[in-house]
Amino acid sequence: MTSAPSTRSRSGSLPLWPLIAAVCLVAVLLWSGSLRAAAPLLNVIASAASEPNFYSSALSGLGLLAGGALAHWLQTRRRAAQGFAQACGSGMWVPMLASALLGVAVSALAWGWTLSPGTWQPLFAPFVSVSPTIVLMFGSDIPTVLTGGVLGGLVTPGLSVLGASVICPRLGLAPVVGVTAGMALAAVLAFTVCRHLPWLPAPLHLRRPPEPAPTTAPQKRGPVWVLRRSLADFSEAQFFGSEWASLGLIAGALITFLLNPAAPAYGSGLLPQILTAQAVAAVVAVTVWRGRWARRPFYPTFVPVVSVAPACVLAYGGSLPSVLAGAVLGAVLSPPLAAAISARLPADFHPFIGNVAAMAVATASIVPALQLLPGI
Repeated sequence: MTSAPSTRSRSGSLPLWPLIAAVCLVAVLLWSGSLRAAAPLLNVIASAASEPNFYSSALSGLGLLAGGALAHWLQTRRRAAQGFAQACGSGMWVPMLASALLGVAVSALAWGWTLSPGTWQPLFAPFVSVSPTIVLMFGSDIPTVLTGGVLGGLVTPGLSVLGASVICPRLGLAPVVGVTAGMALAAVLAFTVCRHLPWLPAPLHLRRPPEPAPTTAPQKRGPVWVLRRSLADFSEAQFFGSEWASLGLIAGALITFLLNPAAPAYGSGLLPQILTAQAVAAVVAVTVWRGRWARRPFYPTFVPVVSVAPACVLAYGGSLPSVLAGAVLGAVLSPPLAAAISARLPADFHPFIGNVAAMAVATASIVPALQLLPGI
């Protein structure tokens, strides 16, 4: 869930056109009814892209990938409409995405046995945790991409499944607490393992001299920037952080809802309430913490969008007080917590660990506390 060390190298990046062709081919084949034997796995991979936002929709996931591909195309050509840079500004969006998709495929193959008819497990976890961050930390060469995919797919799902399906039900906590705590623990384990893998180089930010501190005054962030940043935060958990990717993600979820209201959001029928809570959380967080954005290249305002806000909606049935209270409390409390944890991590641990740890702590604290408010 983002905040990577700043890297600008594009060396070793994989070409974009094979990814676009593969996504289009899969979409056409699924639409036509072909690839029936592989359809369950492909559906898991496509849905995984939207799972962090609580949508769980293959169409929404494909919308995210399409929007991300458009943003990448615009950014490589430096078009005026390119929006916020993806992949933490590293230029490694394609290899990062390749590792993330491989991680989900490995997750489904290695941990699919935990599923039974009518059940859900967080097999999407590698997509937004270990797999892409290994690429963002160590580079875009093929061994690193494969390491991220395989290591993320093997390590992350088990701990997230344990947290969401075993520990959280016994403690009466929202499943997202177990999922994000599992991601954090898995990342600590994975990056510890990475220290001992001889084919991985030193982290990118340790191979380059530190960037000079800015000498100009902090840039002001006006209303248009706040709205753009709020929209981009919808896809920040996937390390896209692009307005175009977010538009594709949301559009796919809405189309799925219009076709079948019970399909997205885990069959809850609460997609409109979830989107409302996420929009409120994003706007409030970016508005409250825009001063931090002005002084830093990144600030984790996306954290409540994919944790506290939607978790409160599901926990309390989408009541208006729960939508507003969860969104506002999450927006005010969770970003500084995430930033504080990330700042205290070892130099070779990706800062996203602080973000997912903050998601677990904030959700575990805020969701139960809301029952004390009237009207919840």
